Amino acid sequence: MKRHLIYIIGIVLYSLTAQSVQAATFADSTVVYTKAMADSAYAEADYATAIHIYEQLLAANGESATIYYNLGGAYYKMDEIARSILNYERALLMDPSNADIRFNLELARAKAVDKNALVTEFFFVRWFRDFAAIMSAESWSKVAILCFIILISCLTLFIFSKKSKTKKIIFIFALLSLLCTILANVIASGQTDKLVHRESAIIMEPSVTVRSTPSANGTELFILHEGKKVKIKDDSMKAWKEIEIEDGNIGWLPAESIERI
Repeated sequence: MKRHLIYIIGIVLYSLTAQSVQAATFADSTVVYTKAMADSAYAEADYATAIHIYEQLLAANGESATIYYNLGGAYYKMDEIARSILNYERALLMDPSNADIRFNLELARAKAVDKNALVTEFFFVRWFRDFAAIMSAESWSKVAILCFIILISCLTLFIFSKKSKTKKIIFIFALLSLLCTILANVIASGQTDKLVHRESAIIMEPSVTVRSTPSANGTELFILHEGKKVKIKDDSMKAWKEIEIEDGNIGWLPAESIERI
């Protein structure tokens, strides 16, 4: 009789425990994470929790320059430089005009083993790139729309205007509006293309050997270290990627050693 009673009590306790575990698991799976929760964890130096929440927010809500920026900061605090650089790069890609992102990205890059090589380029190319970076693709698109509206307005005034002097002034404004519309569209298109077709990646392993062919038996060309930014030239193979670094050197490395920005 006592044995049966103990058996029944054991079943009841097991059932209650299982229900409690199931309820706890369900409660955890339905936690609604917020940026404020992640920011609070970051402020309390609980960077692992902050990283977990930021990544959950990205998975649930899609990409965000602000979340990528904060995630990069949390990884930097944990001295995970490659992931810090990766997330700062993603943030900068979405918000190229943000000086804070650019500054912190440079701080993270300074901790990487491989430094960026100085590349000589034409002044106009550098100026145009810096000029394009003053706004995001979305902002440039808005500028293009505004300039187009101004262009249409100028053309309308030009048609109905009767004074030749006024027509000349309107024509100049229309021409400038047309040029601005084209320029803004070109920049917006270029930045959008960078967001859609992401050709750059970050080395995620401590070190990786770049080879002459997509094979482990290929000739060793050079070694890259974590945090190094590379350009993916050939993305046709699953296991290997052909990459290029800023000094023009090209080679193949395992796909799992990099993560696309």
